[in-house]
Amino acid sequence: MSPKSAELKAVSRTDITYRQWLWKEIKKNKIAYAMVAPYMILFSIFTILPVVLSVVISFTDFNMLQLPPNIVWLDNYITLFFDDDIFLLACKNTLIFAAIVGPVSYLMSFLVAWFINELSPRIRALVTLIFYAPSISGQIYLIWGTFFSSDSYGWANATLMEIGAITEPINWFKKEEYVMPLCIIVALWSSLGTSFLSFIAGLQGIDRSLYEAGAVDGVKNRWQELWYITLPSMRPQLMFGAIMAITSSFGFGGVVTALCGFPSVNYAAHTIMHHLDDYAGQRYEMGYASAIAVVLFAIMIGANMLVKKALSKVGS
Repeated sequence: MSPKSAELKAVSRTDITYRQWLWKEIKKNKIAYAMVAPYMILFSIFTILPVVLSVVISFTDFNMLQLPPNIVWLDNYITLFFDDDIFLLACKNTLIFAAIVGPVSYLMSFLVAWFINELSPRIRALVTLIFYAPSISGQIYLIWGTFFSSDSYGWANATLMEIGAITEPINWFKKEEYVMPLCIIVALWSSLGTSFLSFIAGLQGIDRSLYEAGAVDGVKNRWQELWYITLPSMRPQLMFGAIMAITSSFGFGGVVTALCGFPSVNYAAHTIMHHLDDYAGQRYEMGYASAIAVVLFAIMIGANMLVKKALSKVGS
């Protein structure tokens, strides 16, 4: 018998309703609920409520500078998928970026963390700082903007002209064929962030006796240790890192805006986030912008579900 069913059976025996039993438990643990309450209130106000309002507003024609919301039902979604070519291009660019940056940054974060975990504590702290610094540096776009400057003084142009590969400077972030690859490179370079630190913490927290037990049970090499011991022991950190990787890969609009301006040349790196910012921050069409946000939210939820399903098979 499960603990919950046993509790319900005990409730029925004493003729106490479930609501009364629940209220009794709340009063019993009132200190714990009081400590959790501030976070839950803020989370509900600033996360749950905006999501619910976005879904509701997405069914309206709502321009903040004009009339009150007017219900249009599915018209915004029909326009998005059947009459908005820029949105379809933004979806393609976003999925391409997420399909490359998400998995690569996730795998890179874990491999780097795995490598750093093998170092001595003092060296580990220094190397962790070196790898983590680009993700918190406020000068990341300045560095890459200087490297790929459009004049002959940019490092890339100067080097290519010196070796004779080109005869005149390339305006890297105004050439359609270069925009997306360069933005992907910059995003990967700065991707060793929070998930990277969580992987290091997870590796440090693994009980070393598990490896000894694994050796007794037939684990013969490091790859078997990784698959049967390390990864299963890090499932919470792996899930957290996956969520962070998905969130950052689908919301990478800031990289393009800082490097290429808004919009990018011929919408070569235009993403769903850019489309959302265009309608919400520039045109104030909140109904249409909410529909875009709901679509992006649904895509991210679907990606998270796929990753969760994949991670559940790790070590099985």
